Amino acid sequence: MENVILIVHLILALGLIGVVLLQRSEGGGLGMGGGGGGAISGRAAATALGKLTWILAVAFICTSITLTVLAAQKAAGTSVIDRLGGSAPAAEETVPALPDAQDLLPPSEGSDAPLVPKAD
Repeated sequence: MENVILIVHLILALGLIGVVLLQRSEGGGLGMGGGGGGAISGRAAATALGKLTWILAVAFICTSITLTVLAAQKAAGTSVIDRLGGSAPAAEETVPALPDAQDLLPPSEGSDAPLVPKAD
């Protein structure tokens, strides 16, 4: 069932992309273009491609919601780690010891280690 809805969803997505690309560009963007509407009305007449776009968009949203509901029902009360078969890593209760503060300081003048690296 889920696979059938997923295939229909993908076909709707491709159809929606195709129908949107076939439509005429109105230019100007944000509804500023000159459409085929009346002289007083700012709304263009609904074309067959416009109606088909709405139908495909509504069907796409319906399949999206259906797939979401099916996925939520399938995953009710389970974790991803439970489904993988592994166990969750055990939490360490001990904090690792910090390095000694003397190890973080640069070497002193009297030590054998060079203070400034030398290029050989």
